[in-house]
Amino acid sequence: MPTELEELLAFLDAPSPQVKKAAVDIVQGLTGSEDGLQSLCSYSDVVISALSRVLNEKKEVSEPAAEALINLSQNPEQAAKMVAVGMIKIAMDILYKQGSGITRLLVMLLVNLTQSDDGIASLLQTGDEKIQGLYLMKLVRSFCTSSTETTDDPFEHVGSILVNISKNEAGRKMLLDPKRGMLKQIVRQFDSTNPLRKKGVSGTIRNCCFEAETQLENLLLISEFLWPALLLPVAGSKVYNEHDTSKMPLEIGSALSIEREPVVDPEIRVQALESIYLITLQEAGRRALWSVNGPRILQLGYEYEEDPKVMEAYEQIGSLLVHGSGTEEFSTETSK
Repeated sequence: MPTELEELLAFLDAPSPQVKKAAVDIVQGLTGSEDGLQSLCSYSDVVISALSRVLNEKKEVSEPAAEALINLSQNPEQAAKMVAVGMIKIAMDILYKQGSGITRLLVMLLVNLTQSDDGIASLLQTGDEKIQGLYLMKLVRSFCTSSTETTDDPFEHVGSILVNISKNEAGRKMLLDPKRGMLKQIVRQFDSTNPLRKKGVSGTIRNCCFEAETQLENLLLISEFLWPALLLPVAGSKVYNEHDTSKMPLEIGSALSIEREPVVDPEIRVQALESIYLITLQEAGRRALWSVNGPRILQLGYEYEEDPKVMEAYEQIGSLLVHGSGTEEFSTETSK
């Protein structure tokens, strides 16, 4: 005799829209508690399959179904099952279907599904050379063209997907491919006032900089956008004098010539400094930093920094510049 839960799951495929909605709502409620999640995991194959089938339906049904899948996918084992049954393709197909009312939720689901290598491979479409990278390019385009001026920013979590993707070597190489031009688009989003977007961009740049040894040329191809994104967050908030700014590119010097809001998130400052460190491990990277008067920016930024972890990241670069480049003297010693 079927259990109560088995009877409930059978109603997920009910022909009656009202009955189906009621069943989806109950399942969504169960995924909100540890006990509920545990009981559903015993029937996860049925649950995942049934919920994925209703993602295409009206918002009143698809929304709680997507929320339930997001909650389930926080469990790595369940996320792996979803990837295995093609959930990333399902989510992407619905995401770009006209009139989809669950865009934000589908993007959040993709964040969870790209925590694993298999999920990343599925999103990158590495198994098919003809369409490889198509999903990623679509997401980057949506991330970079969707409006950030309103409170509703359904693609803001794409930044977290990009961080996940860039933890993988194949993902980094795809993002750094100058023919695709994706990193250039992403870096320009650092100007966003949305902290989720800013952190996503910062984390993605930092991960891509792990390829600096072999991809430095491609990184420096976008230096017009890259250096402002890396140096302005760690420049402090003081107004720089003309002597210093005259040795900087216009996009950096003009920003530092006026009062500005500091980047308050220390994690973003650390990521920017780690990116600079990875670039300056290469001699050509050090030369590029000197060419924009970067060491002076780091020196002045360090003087006003109070967070110990951020100060440590400044000092790591300072040590490298002192010992790795004899062009000029750089110091992180201050009167603090």
